[in-house]
Amino acid sequence: MTLFSSDARGESPSQTSTSDPLQLQTGNGEWEYQVAARWGELPPGKTYGGTHGSIATDKAGLVYVSTQSSTGVLVYDRDGKLLRTIANAYPEIHSMVFAQENGEDLIYCTVQKGTPEENWLFIKIKPDGTVVQKITAPAAAGFDAPNAWRLTAAVPGPDGSIYIANGYGDSRIFRFDRNGDYRSSFAGMGSEDGKCNCCHGLAVDLRYDQPLLLVCDRENRRLTHFDFDGKFVRNITFHLRRPCQVSFYGDYAIVSELEGRVTILDKDNVPVSFLGDNPAKKQWANYDLDPREIAPAVFSAAHGCHIDREANVYVSDWNRSGRITKLLRMRNA
Repeated sequence: MTLFSSDARGESPSQTSTSDPLQLQTGNGEWEYQVAARWGELPPGKTYGGTHGSIATDKAGLVYVSTQSSTGVLVYDRDGKLLRTIANAYPEIHSMVFAQENGEDLIYCTVQKGTPEENWLFIKIKPDGTVVQKITAPAAAGFDAPNAWRLTAAVPGPDGSIYIANGYGDSRIFRFDRNGDYRSSFAGMGSEDGKCNCCHGLAVDLRYDQPLLLVCDRENRRLTHFDFDGKFVRNITFHLRRPCQVSFYGDYAIVSELEGRVTILDKDNVPVSFLGDNPAKKQWANYDLDPREIAPAVFSAAHGCHIDREANVYVSDWNRSGRITKLLRMRNA
C-alpha cells in the first residue's frame, strides 16, 4: 500500500512560519493552546485534498484524519508522523467515530461517494480499514432519487442502534438496528424546534442524567438534543458560526465552526473559550483559499475537530488543498 498519492492541484502548502510565539497561540484561561508547528505535514507535491472530513483517535492515541483524496484516511502517531493509510477505496469519508464492540475498536463512517450502485453509504471499519458492515439506502426510508442521500454523520446509540444524518440531503436522521435494518427517521428540513437545516454532526452526549443525541444543526446555527427514540428535547446553544462537528472532554464540548472558529462550551453549554477565532471574515468558509494565506493560529473553515485524552485539539480546515492543525494545551485544567 502506498502512503501518498499525487494531487493535480499542485504543491502541498506548508504551515505558515513565524518567529513570534504569540502568533502560534490561541485560547484563554485554562484553555490556552500553542500550535504544533508542521504537525502531520505531507511531502512536497502531496496534498490532503480538501480535508472535508473528520478527525478521531483510537485507544492507543493514534490520530485518524479523513481526506478528499485517494489516500483515504491518514493514520498518524501523536507527534505527527504518518504511519499508514487505510480505507483507500473510500476517498471521501466525511465522519468518523470510534466505538468499542466486544472489546474491539471499530470506526463508524459516512461516505460522500459510494459506487454507482450505492446511492449512499455507511461503513463500519476496523482500524486497519477492513469493512465489517455496510448500509446502503433502503427503499423504506422514503425515496430513491439520485443525490438525495448525502450523509454527514453516524454514531452508535446506547442499545447498539445506528443513527445516520442525511445532512447534505433532506436533514432527516435515520435509525437502524445493530444489524443494519431500517427502523425509523426523525427531524427533517426546517427551522422550528425538532427540525434541522443541515444536521451536519452527531455525537452521543453523556454529560447529563441520560444519554442524549447531540446534533450540530449547522445552517440553523445551533446545537440540539434529541433522545434516542427521535424525540426533540431542546435546543442548547444558539448563534454559532455554522457548527460542523463536536467532541467531548469531560463536561466540555468542543465545536468546530465553518466560519473560522472553534468554541469550547461548558456543561451549561455556555462558551468558555474560543480557539483560532479568525478576524478576516472573507476567509470564513472559503474553499478557494491557499492554506498559506491563513495565519497558523486561526482557522478559515473549521470542519473536523477532535479533543484527545490530554486535551490537545485537532482541527481540519476545509479549503482547496486542506490543512490539519494540532493545538497543544499549555495548562492543565
